[in-house]
Amino acid sequence: MGIYTERDKLVTMEEAASTIRDGDVVAIGGGLCMREPIAMLRELVRQGRRNLHIVGTAHGFDVDFACGGGIVGAVEETHVSFEQDFGLAPNYRRACETGQVRIKENCCNTVIMQLRASEFGVPFMPMRSIKGSDEIKLHPEFKSMIDPFTGKKIVLVPALTPDVAIIHAQKADIHGNLKILPPYVADVLFIRASKRVIVTAEEIVSEEEMIEDGPTIPYYETTAVVDAPFGAHPTSCYPYYAYDREHISEYMKSAKEGADAFKNRYLDKYVYGVKSAEKYLEKVGGNVKRERLASWKEGRERWMELFTYG
Repeated sequence: MGIYTERDKLVTMEEAASTIRDGDVVAIGGGLCMREPIAMLRELVRQGRRNLHIVGTAHGFDVDFACGGGIVGAVEETHVSFEQDFGLAPNYRRACETGQVRIKENCCNTVIMQLRASEFGVPFMPMRSIKGSDEIKLHPEFKSMIDPFTGKKIVLVPALTPDVAIIHAQKADIHGNLKILPPYVADVLFIRASKRVIVTAEEIVSEEEMIEDGPTIPYYETTAVVDAPFGAHPTSCYPYYAYDREHISEYMKSAKEGADAFKNRYLDKYVYGVKSAEKYLEKVGGNVKRERLASWKEGRERWMELFTYG
C-alpha cells in the first residue's frame, strides 16, 4: 500500500485507464454480479490493453468480459461464472481452453491470506486449508514446511501485491475518501495490498458529506478517483440499481456464439462504438433503463421482477 496525499485526485476515465500498463497484475473489486468496475474495464478494452494478470475471488461478468475483450493474459481467481442464472462464463471458458489465458485457479482463503501478507508487510503467510488440494500443483510458488510448534506440515503462500486495484465505490470525494457499502467482498484487502488504487464512483460528494457519512477507506489509500455514475452496469450497485438481467441476457447470447460474434454484436456496439458514459447510458436504454433498475427499492416483488426480465 502506498500513501497518497494529493488534495485533488479526480481524473477522467481515460486518464486513469492509461496508467494501467500491459502485463500489470490487476485486482478487480466487487464480486459475481455486484459492484464490479465495468466502466473501467470497458475503457481498458477500448485502449487495447493486453496481457493483464487478473486477480480476484468469486467473479462473473467482469472477468468474462475482460477475457472476451482480449485484455487478459492470466486469471488468478477462485470462481468465474454467472451462477444459477446464466451458468458458465463462455468468454472465460473459451479463452482458457484455447490457451489465450493462463489459468492460476486459487481458493478464496488462499487469496485472502496472500493479500493479508502484503497488507501486513510480511513475505508469506502459513495456512492449513489448502493442504492436500490439487490447486498446489497450479502454484509452484507455494512452499511447505514442518510447523516447529506442532510438528505438522503447513503450506506457505507468498504475499500477493497487485500493481493496481480497480474498485467501484458508492461514493468518493475528490481527496480520495471512499464510502463502500457492504458486502465489501475483498475490496478492503485489495486496496491495502495493492501498489496503486483506482476508484470509480457512483457519486462524487463533498468532503463535508463524506465526513457525515463516515468513510470506509481513508484518502491516503487511494491513488485516483473517477466520476462514474452507472459505472458498475450491468452488474448491480446497491442502493442505486439492481443488476441488468436484460442486458446480460443479450451479452450471453453473443458470447456463446463465439469470439467473432461477441466482437461484432457486443464489443462494437457497447465498447468501440461508444465514446462517453452518456452515450453508453443512451445505448443501454437511457434513463428509462436506469429508473427501472432503481425500482428494486419499491419492494420485494418489484425486485424479483427485475431478476426475470429479459
